[in-house]
Amino acid sequence: MADEVADADITMDGANLYREETFTDRRVGTVQRLTPITAAGEPDAARPVIYVGQTQILTPGGALPLSFEVEAASLEEAVSKFGEGAQAAVESTMQRLDELRRQSASSLIVPGQGGAPGAPPSGSAIQFP
Repeated sequence: MADEVADADITMDGANLYREETFTDRRVGTVQRLTPITAAGEPDAARPVIYVGQTQILTPGGALPLSFEVEAASLEEAVSKFGEGAQAAVESTMQRLDELRRQSASSLIVPGQGGAPGAPPSGSAIQFP
């Protein structure tokens, strides 16, 4: 584990830097404007500005944070499209949760296949070739 951390590439990509600005209505969520910049900190007009919406929904398990990209050319447009982006993120998240539930419910339990690595196999002692 320590070797994996020591071998990790922890360098920033100077050609892919953004300046972050956060805007909020203090009620529903935030819009982040990511403005591309050069390594010198100057605006990089060759790349588009990115808008990211962030909000949370309350579930029986607690607050579920949502983050989604908003296709917009300006902050005003990003704010006006925030609701539809949040709704799409909720629907996508619910679909992923349903898929995880389906996978969990349909997983087969095979004797002798479970347990932690190195632990004795569960199930009967009868082994088939």
